[in-house]
Amino acid sequence: MADQVTASAVLLDGMVFRGTAGSGHELLMDSAPASGGENRGFRPMELLAIGLAGCTGMDVISILRKMRQEVTNYEVKVSGDRRDEHPRIFTGITVTHVVTGRSLNPQNVARAVELSATRYCPASATISKATPIKHEYVIVESPE
Repeated sequence: MADQVTASAVLLDGMVFRGTAGSGHELLMDSAPASGGENRGFRPMELLAIGLAGCTGMDVISILRKMRQEVTNYEVKVSGDRRDEHPRIFTGITVTHVVTGRSLNPQNVARAVELSATRYCPASATISKATPIKHEYVIVESPE
């Protein structure tokens, strides 16, 4: 049986919604003041970007650990360009993996990023059906 994801959003006041996931976790969403909001929570498109960052990040760090790479810090940065007219969809997304560690093998980092982008991350697979996603990585040598 397929896994099902559930979520709901309930209007609290103004443009503020409380989002609740099937897991029970909650967060606030709001729009910018220019759109009638009060900037009290995440924008929905920010949540798409955060979801992509978390999804690919969990894949990549898991793969690098299996490859026995000594990662001391890891950050995933997502930057998305949006069109000006409605619907203001993403027109392109860049995912930058900043991997810090000791004697990291660049081929292993490249392979982990590639596997996440092309095989494992369902957020990347879903979003890439509508928007081009570019994955890149930067390796930072950790001080001894």
